[in-house]
Amino acid sequence: MGQTDKPWFQHYERGVPHDIPAPERAIHTLLERTAERYPARAAITFLGASLTFRQLWQDVQRFAAALQAMGVRPGERVSIMLPNCPQFVTAFYGAALAGAVVVNTSPLYVARELEHQLQDSGSETLIMLDAFFPRYQEIAENVPVKRVIVTGIQDALPFPKNVLYPVRERLRGNWVPVRSGGRVFDMKRVMRRTAPRPTPVTVRPDDLALLQYTGGTTGVPKGAMLTHRNLVANCEQARAWLPGLKDGQEVVLAAIPFFHVYGMTTAMNLAMLTGATLVMVPNPRDVKMLLGLVEQYKPTLFPGVPTMYNAINNHPETPKHNLTSIRACISGSAPLPLETARRFREITHGANLVEGYGLTEASPITHANPVFGEQIEGSIGVPFPSVDALIVNEQGQPVPTGEVGELWVAGPNIMRGYWQRPDESAKVLFEREGRTWLATGDMATMDDGGYFRIVDRKKDLIIAGGYNIYPREVEEVLYQHPAILEAAAVGAPDPHRGETVRAYVVFKPGMSVTWDELNTFCRERLSPYKVPRQFERRDELPKTAVGKVLRRQLAEEARTPSSRSA
Repeated sequence: MGQTDKPWFQHYERGVPHDIPAPERAIHTLLERTAERYPARAAITFLGASLTFRQLWQDVQRFAAALQAMGVRPGERVSIMLPNCPQFVTAFYGAALAGAVVVNTSPLYVARELEHQLQDSGSETLIMLDAFFPRYQEIAENVPVKRVIVTGIQDALPFPKNVLYPVRERLRGNWVPVRSGGRVFDMKRVMRRTAPRPTPVTVRPDDLALLQYTGGTTGVPKGAMLTHRNLVANCEQARAWLPGLKDGQEVVLAAIPFFHVYGMTTAMNLAMLTGATLVMVPNPRDVKMLLGLVEQYKPTLFPGVPTMYNAINNHPETPKHNLTSIRACISGSAPLPLETARRFREITHGANLVEGYGLTEASPITHANPVFGEQIEGSIGVPFPSVDALIVNEQGQPVPTGEVGELWVAGPNIMRGYWQRPDESAKVLFEREGRTWLATGDMATMDDGGYFRIVDRKKDLIIAGGYNIYPREVEEVLYQHPAILEAAAVGAPDPHRGETVRAYVVFKPGMSVTWDELNTFCRERLSPYKVPRQFERRDELPKTAVGKVLRRQLAEEARTPSSRSA
């Protein structure tokens, strides 16, 4: 049986279509239509506060009108730098309703990283949490931002929590006062004085909706251009993959961040499409709080990453909580250890935790194991409805079933290309038989049944705790240190994060630096999850004949038990 026969269809669960109609609507219509169907149903719960779908849609309309009143025009980039909170949902759909292009921006970014993304995207509007404001102040004169809209966690809390929260943060030394004026606006005040009547804007399915930054296959962060059709398609594909899902009755535990495309699609957008209640987890690392939210709100769907499920499996409080409400979980962003899946099904008494696969350029999901059907351990499952997949050789030709090659995917969820980087787009997007195919950079196999396995990464991406880390970013920071002559960053096995960053460094003659000093240096220039956890000094780094560092050789060494670390 050849690859072109699509043998995976035989493993689709009853009720899962082979294809979905090409979406012909904008992303904000997911919420708009659900607000019409289930106006009184809770759309969001957050630390004791709750918003119905009617209230949420009104907030979105107010915010869209406020953006328009500030001068935001269709096609302008609007960066959102917020954790999971109601304001993120309002900002995301409000910007889309106004015809703007959202730029998801990690709250973990340090000032240097934020500066790069704002410059590269050309964002003239930045929506951010008050606690992050000092980072913007460091770079304010170097970026094209014309307006900064600031909000705080307290703005989403009910009384008296909204009063007590600032007091607590002041006592902890975390409070960051931000004054409105000039180019700085208070989101709550702006919305309070704005009517929910935005000027109608025509938004077409193929219009750009989102710039989601990724290292792609090269390692330099760049914006994947995702259209409204891309985002809606992947959301509808995820919905189709859950044939037993009941509109207006589900509860989604939103522990993965919305600024990550996986969390945005499988938690936020899917909830808006189906009328599910979003239970927002402000800090997924607080496993005790997460367990309490599960017991209190009884979520039925729990998309997450392996580290999250593993943390629940091993937390001492887990046996005290009832987790049986959870029916389905799709794990993404990193390989799912078999033992993690087995143990999670055991403690939840049957929750179906299955491994999926995707990448930013695909909005992001392309494959998953059937949630209630045949699951092949160690595989990423089969392609989603309307997704085609091929395993190809270096010439782009299909290889025989069972052989290793690069995974290519096609479908309505595949990006338009990389923002202002046609040369990089040409390296990963290919026309074949009238369709656009995305070369994933991952080496894989397909068996006779149409199940796919990732066997290696063609790219050198490091995935730690579900976060993508691009070695070149880490290396560039290391090279900034005056004592470093050469540097290479690779992924090393880690029992909790899946992988962690190991840095190999060569000192300049007569110079040295302690690991603590190097760690501090990196923490000032990188998000915490990107900072190397392991350092190793070398007299020289392995290189090719032309002088290119053999990073893959170092990565192999890092995976061996005898490998050294400082």
